[in-house]
Amino acid sequence: MGKSAASDRVRRPLATPSDLSNDATRDVSAALNGLLADSFALYMKTKNFHWHVSGPHFRDYHLLFEEQAAEILASTDEIAERVRKIGGTTLRSIGHVSRTQRVEDNDADYVDPKDMLAELHEDNKDFAARLREAHGLCDEHDDVGTASLLEELLDQTEKRAWFLFEAGRSQVGHA
Repeated sequence: MGKSAASDRVRRPLATPSDLSNDATRDVSAALNGLLADSFALYMKTKNFHWHVSGPHFRDYHLLFEEQAAEILASTDEIAERVRKIGGTTLRSIGHVSRTQRVEDNDADYVDPKDMLAELHEDNKDFAARLREAHGLCDEHDDVGTASLLEELLDQTEKRAWFLFEAGRSQVGHA
């Protein structure tokens, strides 16, 4: 018992007790880590556009992107802490984010503001769909706590998509 018990302590120092099954912890943690990677990628893209927006609607878009980036960044801690609460482990590096993210980066030197709005709108719509998918997984595993968090994040994401859509629609009329 001495060696086995000692090696278990060394091997699993981050094990958090949970009433969820091991399968639920594994599956939900994986889904949440995908959402966490997407959140970091979406945050970085939104900040990129915030820093590089130009043109007649500069102030409005600059502030919109800043507000949305702050909201996205705040959600990363909620997602990561939920992973830990249910007994999982989170992303550990930028490389881990890069390998896991589904949001495509935009490294272009210049992006037209209307394209920024459209791209972020689509990214947020896609993120909303992935939140719904993860919610379904939570329902399968009876993980009400994670489902509740995802519902809050879905509402925030849909609001971001709506604002981006409306801002992009108004720019078309003033182009």
